[in-house]
Amino acid sequence: MMNMSIIGTGYVGLVTGVCLSEIGHDVTCIDINTEKVEQLKKGISPIYEPGLEELMAKNIEKGNLHFTSNTIIGLKDAEVIYIAVGTPQGADGAADLSYVFQAAREIGQNIARNVIIVTKSTVPLGTNYKIRELVLANLQGSHEVEIVSNPEFLREGSAVYDSFHGDRIVIGADDPEAARILEEINQPFGLPILKTSISSAEMIKYAANAFLATKISFINEIANLSEKVGSDIVEVSEGLGKDGRIGSRFLNAGIGYGGSCFPKDTKALLKISESVSHDFKLLKSVIEINERQKTALVKKAKERFGSLKGKRVALLGLAFKPNTDDMREAASISISKKLLEEGAEIIAYDPIAIENAKKVLPKDITYVQQIEEAIKKADIVFLVTEWEEIVKKALILTSLFMEKPILFDGRNCYTENQVKQYQVEYIAIGRKSIKKAEKKGSHASIAAAF
Repeated sequence: MMNMSIIGTGYVGLVTGVCLSEIGHDVTCIDINTEKVEQLKKGISPIYEPGLEELMAKNIEKGNLHFTSNTIIGLKDAEVIYIAVGTPQGADGAADLSYVFQAAREIGQNIARNVIIVTKSTVPLGTNYKIRELVLANLQGSHEVEIVSNPEFLREGSAVYDSFHGDRIVIGADDPEAARILEEINQPFGLPILKTSISSAEMIKYAANAFLATKISFINEIANLSEKVGSDIVEVSEGLGKDGRIGSRFLNAGIGYGGSCFPKDTKALLKISESVSHDFKLLKSVIEINERQKTALVKKAKERFGSLKGKRVALLGLAFKPNTDDMREAASISISKKLLEEGAEIIAYDPIAIENAKKVLPKDITYVQQIEEAIKKADIVFLVTEWEEIVKKALILTSLFMEKPILFDGRNCYTENQVKQYQVEYIAIGRKSIKKAEKKGSHASIAAAF
């Protein structure tokens, strides 16, 4: 097992460091935020990720996992150094690599031995070679440096699980020995390992996210068409998904993709294509469709009511997906802005993400701590993020608490039979609206659902 350092304790860096320590490596995570580091030393994670804090505490106790804000100390004994800093989207849509390049300079200035540098951050093609140049230009001694591209494929909300049960590990290296060492490091995860060139590894990450984003935008366009021709997108998706050439994953119609990867990476890949004079028309359409889809519920509500002025809308779920507090590119951002433009009032609820939501959503929003509070005060219910608690309760509580129950489901969470148990008007994506339930659920069935 090896001594390694992780530069950056954001989502990717922290999960990577913790999971590498879990398989026995000695890991030091480095972050310039001293307050954050002190919390990490206590086993307190700055992000919500199921199972992460438990593994942190376990490996801190075992002595495998360390945190520091001192780069010199953090890199002192490292044989392998991971760069896992952010590459946020710049104003022009390209990835901002300033944090990556700063990390490269600091590595060059502080290493005292031969090292392998592993890039976990998502970076455009050619970036790994630039990292190597910067490290060598800042070296304080004559040390050998090898670069490996090791992109991550973690899903927020299940990142710890994915680390041990993922589809593959990609190792992009031009030096066979560096590739062998990285393969050895990762073997305890027990996942298939694909060794490629550095450039191919860089492209695999962008291509994977762009393809998945394309599947989502494709099925959302089919959903919009289905509404016009009378098809049910749930049935259409099921039929498509059973085709072995297509598969069922990422074929759930809804209000688009969000988060830290898909929006940023699709736009970054578009900028890469523009830089080499390639007109990536398909990807342009994917991005355009997704932006439009985010406010599909608002459009449906306007068609239903004519005007939303003065309407109180319960916004259920604020994070971009369940089991995370990440608000990056969340559909709730576009929805809330559009609702306020239309003169609606918003009562917002999320099990985890409220504090992060307050930092990015418009100011004129009322937040509540219980889903019941949001629905009781509402004229309209929007189901935006399919948290288990929200899916379990939204339909039932809408039926119980609203004088004229109406639920707009942005994630197609319920079957027609489920909806028809309650006196709720139900409007979803790519499906016929259910105007009136055939029977009302009994109090016994409602109680059992809780």
